[in-house]
Amino acid sequence: MGYIATHKRKVMGTRMHETLEEKQMKIEAEEKESNQINSSLSQISKLLEIEKVESKYLVPEVKNWVETDSVKALKGRIKNWLSLKYPVHIIGPTGCGKTILALQIAKELGRPVVWLNGDESITTTDLIGGYSQVEVSSIRDKYIHNVFKDKDVLKAEWIDNPLTLACKYGYTLIYNEFSRAKPAANNVFLSIFSEGVLELPTQFGEERYVKVHPDFRVIFTSNPIEYAGIHRAQDALLDRMAGIYMDYHDRETESKIIAKHSKIDEKNALMLVDMLISLRQKLPEESCLGTRAGVMVAHALKLTNDYSKPTIKQLLGNIITSKSKNVEHFRELMKTVEKL
Repeated sequence: MGYIATHKRKVMGTRMHETLEEKQMKIEAEEKESNQINSSLSQISKLLEIEKVESKYLVPEVKNWVETDSVKALKGRIKNWLSLKYPVHIIGPTGCGKTILALQIAKELGRPVVWLNGDESITTTDLIGGYSQVEVSSIRDKYIHNVFKDKDVLKAEWIDNPLTLACKYGYTLIYNEFSRAKPAANNVFLSIFSEGVLELPTQFGEERYVKVHPDFRVIFTSNPIEYAGIHRAQDALLDRMAGIYMDYHDRETESKIIAKHSKIDEKNALMLVDMLISLRQKLPEESCLGTRAGVMVAHALKLTNDYSKPTIKQLLGNIITSKSKNVEHFRELMKTVEKL
């Protein structure tokens, strides 16, 4: 007697395994999705990097800024060159106010500021950046049964330094003591000023070249070439920048600066400035006292409230000591102070 089925039999799945082709398609789909995610993460990472970098930038905080007609005129000349996208090289004696002027101008440009100090040891890498570490990662592909695909990825992490960051994002670079760096370290500026491109010699492919942002600006500051430790830059570089010589401020401006910084009255500030001017006329250039030295002496006078001749002589001697070669040289310099 036969058995008659009363309902149709259902087969749960027509195939028990995926084909190799389907597995490959699945892998490619997952790789595509992974690439899209990585691209989004890369964009987010770049934005976070910019935010992190900007949070560490030097924000010009110029305190007790004094702007007389002469200062305004000097500042206007520099800003005119910068508006034409030319770099400006401010040259002047130590302590005359080059740096604070550069900071104030950078502040008025309204862009984030990158700060760099030049010295004998500075290299191109210090300017543009380099590889900070090498990361090794391993990838294991286990999608396909009995097939193992191993891949080691060597990834070098590049870190941008001030010049590269400024070129990329259009920031203002203040390169203080520019001429104390060896000329070879500054060769990288040539392509920036002539072609508008920053070349990263140790990078590869498209990342080797950075197109300079239209808002990128540079302000260099230096002592005159006759100062010790100064290097003359290449003519090719000097020809691409506007040079402005800045001397000590006039009597009125310097006394206002000293009075505002130290809070001494203008009468005593003028007295001190007159002494500084007299010393500059008599002392060797390398031993001259700038406005910064005047502010230091004024602070000490304000603290002691003692404006007697012996006190002023002693304070000036304390400042001159750091500019003397030895005790004999110091005594020679102090003879000039005593004659005042």
